[in-house]
Amino acid sequence: MSENSVKVAACQLLSSEEVEENVSKVLNLIESCAEENIDIVAFPEGCLFGYCCCPDYWDQMSPATLAKAEYYISSACRKYHINVIVGSASHQNGNWYNDLAIFDWNGELRYRYAKTFLAGEKWCLNNRGKLPIVNLAGVDCCFIICHDVRYPELVKLPAAMGAQICFFCSCESGLISEHKLSAYHAMPISRATENGIYLIMANTPANPTDMYAPGSSHGNSKIIDPDGNVVKEAGFFGDHIISATVDLSKAKGIMAKRTYSEETILRDWFQEGCEFAVRV
Repeated sequence: MSENSVKVAACQLLSSEEVEENVSKVLNLIESCAEENIDIVAFPEGCLFGYCCCPDYWDQMSPATLAKAEYYISSACRKYHINVIVGSASHQNGNWYNDLAIFDWNGELRYRYAKTFLAGEKWCLNNRGKLPIVNLAGVDCCFIICHDVRYPELVKLPAAMGAQICFFCSCESGLISEHKLSAYHAMPISRATENGIYLIMANTPANPTDMYAPGSSHGNSKIIDPDGNVVKEAGFFGDHIISATVDLSKAKGIMAKRTYSEETILRDWFQEGCEFAVRV
């Protein structure tokens, strides 16, 4: 593998409300990814708690339960020398956040990115802080969660500041919401091509035994190149690892950087917004 490439993966995983069961599945998939020499792997939104949005669930949830799950994931990162982005939740200042725990290959929790635009969740607050750019395996990465994909600035701002890969972790509507599927396919492709960076999407699959089950989605986890081509894509159902070695020399972020530098009516406004995209 050259200095200008990195091997990435999206793990499509159907999880449940049982945190211990979920973390066991995540650990098994991390081990499998390590066997494939993957550098960075992403898991779906809320995969440690099955993306349960029931208020009673969160009234009874102990922050220590998720902290313990993340401890095991951190240990696996260190053991297998792999970077992991996992859908989790954190309790801070009396409030829950639906977030991504971002671990480097030394097992260090580099950052927590909380979902900026909630999709009606009542149990958590949204991100009011930074749009983080985290260097993993030598590449600057940015992050969005599910409904965030509808807001292009969340990717364009960090892309203008040098992010080359966007990790998009989601648990979107299921196959029964057929009227949304075309947009769900188009939006991740748009976020990649309108910025000129890679996008790695880890989505929850559909539940084959109950299409109406909460915490399930429609799968189609994918890896998209800076030209908007889908390099790899999973199906609607099943737990899968999709991976690819990506050429970082192609991820120049040209369109995003042009918005920042070219003298147009958007430049001053956009440059001010870029102050929210920060390397951490």
